[in-house]
Order: sequence, then structure tokens, then C-alpha cells
Amino acid sequence: MNKSKIKVIKKGTPKVVDKKTKAVRPTAKTQVREMVGNVTTWVSEFQHRKSEETKVALDLLFRSHPQTNGA
Repeated sequence: MNKSKIKVIKKGTPKVVDKKTKAVRPTAKTQVREMVGNVTTWVSEFQHRKSEETKVALDLLFRSHPQTNGA
């Protein structure tokens, strides 16, 4: 004879949930939103850095070679 366990739940008693074992997992939507935000930040930082480097290079180029008028 196989003995099986039967759990009796009385009506009206609150269900006990262990908060330590229940982990909050981020949804797919929030994960995608976070990835898009990261990539957007990387792109804007890259563009800003490139424009600053270009500005410095042009300033150095034109400062080292002053224009002379042939007149």
C-alpha cells in the first residue's frame, strides 16, 4: 500500500508566502528597454567624443598654418 501525503488547507486561513525564496525577475520588456538605453548612451557618447576630437584637430591645424594673403 502506497501512502501519499495530503495537505489540508482550511478555508479562510491566509496562504503563507516566503518572501526570501521568491525572486523578482525583470520582464523581457524591461530588459529590452535597458539594453536600448545602454546602446543609445554609447552612441551619443561616441558621437560627442568624435565631434570633440574633430574640433580639436581642426583648431590645431588652422592655428599652426596661418593664412597669408597674396595681396
